[in-house]
Amino acid sequence: MALSKYDIDEELVKWPGSSHTFMVELVGSNKRVLDVGCDTGYLGTVLQALGNRVSGFEVDPVTGEEAAKHLDRVVIGDLERTDLVEEFGAGSFDVVIFGDVLEHLRDPLPVLRQARPLLAPGGSVIISTPNIAHGDIRMALLQGKFDYTRVGILDDTHTRFFTRKTLVQFLTDAGFVLTELRRTQAELFETEVAIVESEIDPAVVAKLRGDPEATTYQFVLRAVPDDATRLDTEQALRIDDLSTELHSAKKELVALRAAFAELSEQEALARSELLSLQAVRTEVQRAHDQAVAERDEVRQQLRAANKRLASTSVTSRAVRSLRRKIRGY
Repeated sequence: MALSKYDIDEELVKWPGSSHTFMVELVGSNKRVLDVGCDTGYLGTVLQALGNRVSGFEVDPVTGEEAAKHLDRVVIGDLERTDLVEEFGAGSFDVVIFGDVLEHLRDPLPVLRQARPLLAPGGSVIISTPNIAHGDIRMALLQGKFDYTRVGILDDTHTRFFTRKTLVQFLTDAGFVLTELRRTQAELFETEVAIVESEIDPAVVAKLRGDPEATTYQFVLRAVPDDATRLDTEQALRIDDLSTELHSAKKELVALRAAFAELSEQEALARSELLSLQAVRTEVQRAHDQAVAERDEVRQQLRAANKRLASTSVTSRAVRSLRRKIRGY
C-alpha cells in the first residue's frame, strides 16, 4: 500500500515522456542531488542507481522516514520555515530538485531563492510543475467550473499555478535563468478534469487543438543562477518553441499517415467493388449473349416450322383438288 498519494513504483519513474523520466534525464549521473519533497525516496532511488548521491527533504514524517532508509540523508520539516542552507550547507549540491513541490507552497519564491546558495559552481535546479493553461482547465472555466481533484493539475493541495510565461517570470524573480524546458503531454478530454467534448463549442475545441499550451500537462525545466555562463532564457524558450513545433508536426504527420492509410483502404475497397462489378458485367454479358443465341435458334426453328407448314398447306390443296376430280368421273 502506498504511504502517500504521490508515491509511485520505481519502474513508473522511467516511463517514457513522464515528468519523472525527464527529471532523471536532466540530472544525469554522478551528481550530488537534493530531492526537495522526496516523499518515500522513489525518485532518489532511481537516481542513486545512476551513480548519484541523493539527500532529501520531506514534510511528511511517515514518508520521510521511509525515504531515510534509501537516501544518504533526509531532513523532515516545514519547507517554508526551514533554512536549507543551514541544514545542508552552502555549495553542497550539483542539482536541487523541486519535483511537483512549489505549487503546494503558500509562497514558493523564498524557497526557490534558497536553492541558489545550496548549489556548487555549475549547479542547477530542476523543477516540475503543472500547466494551469491546459485546454481542459480552460474549457472547465468556460463552464464555470474550477473543481479540485485528489491529484492532477487541480490537486486539492495546490495553492500556486503557473503558465509558461509566469513560470519564466518566477524563475527570474528567484534569480535563475531558464536553460532547458520540456513538456509532458495530455490530449484534450484525457485529463482528470471531467470535460465532455459534446458539451463544448466545436470552434473552441478547434482553437485549442491548434494551441500547444492546451495539451501541455506539466513543465519540466532546468535553470541555473543568473550569473552562470549558460544559455539565456530567450534561447531556451526558442528551443522550447522549436521542440513544440516539432511535436505538433509529428502529430500532424501521424494524422496524415492515418488519413493516407484510410484512403488506401478505401481505394482497395473501391478496387475490390470495381472488380466485383466487372465480374457481374461479364456474367450479364454472357447471359445476354446466350439469350440472343437461344432467341436466334428459336427464330430459325420458327422459320423452318413455317416452311413446313406452308408446304403442308400446298399438299393439302393438291389432295383436295384430286379428290374433286375423282368424284367428277
